[in-house]
Amino acid sequence: MRRADGRDAGSQRGIAVKSHARQQSAVDSVSETDNSANVHNESSHLATVSRLAPVQPLDESVTADVGYDGGVRDTGRKSMRVWVIAALALAAAVATWMLTRAPAAPAADPAAVANATPLELAQVDVSAVRERVLARFLPLSGSMSPVVQATVKSKVSGEVEQVTVREGQDVREGDIIARIDTRNLQAQYDRELAAVDKARADLDLATLNRDKNRTLLEQKYISQNTYEQTESAYAANVASLRLAEAQARMVKISLEDSVIRAPFTGTIAKRLVQPGEKVSQDSSIVTVVDLRQMLLEAAVPAAEIPSVHAGQTARFKVGGFGEREFTGEVQRINPTTVEGSRAITIYIAVPNADRSLKGGMFAQGQLAIDATQPVLSIPQMAARDEAGASFVYTLEDGKIVRKPVTLGQRVKGQDFVEVREGLTAGERVIVADIGEAKPGSHAVVRGDAEKITAEAG
Repeated sequence: MRRADGRDAGSQRGIAVKSHARQQSAVDSVSETDNSANVHNESSHLATVSRLAPVQPLDESVTADVGYDGGVRDTGRKSMRVWVIAALALAAAVATWMLTRAPAAPAADPAAVANATPLELAQVDVSAVRERVLARFLPLSGSMSPVVQATVKSKVSGEVEQVTVREGQDVREGDIIARIDTRNLQAQYDRELAAVDKARADLDLATLNRDKNRTLLEQKYISQNTYEQTESAYAANVASLRLAEAQARMVKISLEDSVIRAPFTGTIAKRLVQPGEKVSQDSSIVTVVDLRQMLLEAAVPAAEIPSVHAGQTARFKVGGFGEREFTGEVQRINPTTVEGSRAITIYIAVPNADRSLKGGMFAQGQLAIDATQPVLSIPQMAARDEAGASFVYTLEDGKIVRKPVTLGQRVKGQDFVEVREGLTAGERVIVADIGEAKPGSHAVVRGDAEKITAEAG
């Protein structure tokens, strides 16, 4: 009986060992499935489940058979725990696979979040496109020159004795500029004075003879013919005296002209002779300019001349003066075009009291002319540029819209600019900076929002 009992006990232990081995094999299979869950597709997981299918709990008979032994009951409880762990591992693997298959949720767009709240604008931040009367401006450029300038020439010939001025020196009207040798002129003047004295003496004698002959004629001592000859001689001597005096005056003028004087108050621009040089009549001595009044000569297209008239104001800048702006007034318009071009020269008078402008300086600016009719315009602040192209932001149906535009000439200091293409009257453009807002973002004008709220109430 003991042997039989021993065989029975041994048989039961063998069954328990085999059951434990089968359970351990199932656990190993689950572990392999868990390790490959993240890299296999759905079919691999189904295969794993099929592999787990054969692993079943022990028959009730076997369980009953082994239940008599305490060690075998402990092994059964451990098997149940293994089953629970395997089920949990399978569930974790499936969950992991589902998470890896599910697409990641898109990140929230910061711009979309920012634009969720409409951009609030004040009434002054928008402006309507409408017709306005704008002053048009013509670009102009040209050289500056003094209105009053002269090249002083010698009126007599001779050797230059002295030149009292140099370039850049200021002179006043009547100041001595140069002297010419006057010895020959002085001798001529003395000779003419002597001729005047002789003519005066001859006239005195002719006067005395005429008076005597008149008395003799009255007493009938001489004939009428003799008296008339005496009267003719008297008239000739009177004329000779006048001629001598005139010649003396001419030499005196030449003598005075040997001293060259400044014709007006100004500045010496050029000194053309040096002491000791021989000059002839009409030889240039110096050039004098008056810088207090300048003249800008600028060419204007002939097509624009009907809009130009005397009295219009021009503003311009001159190189070397930075941002300093000079003003002038149209004084004259040339009646003919410049040869070889279709431009007409206009003359602009420029006051230069401080004499800062010099002759020959180049000026660039613009001439303000009246607009012939109103034109569509927007504030200059609403116009924006990118890559050389102009555009504006408009407000349409509560959204920001970007529109390309073609604009007229932008003039510094002018509030508005002409719109030639891209906008129509009545559209509203955004003047203020919209910050991070983009085209398509919602925007609302503060006054409009309050009006809508009031109407809704």
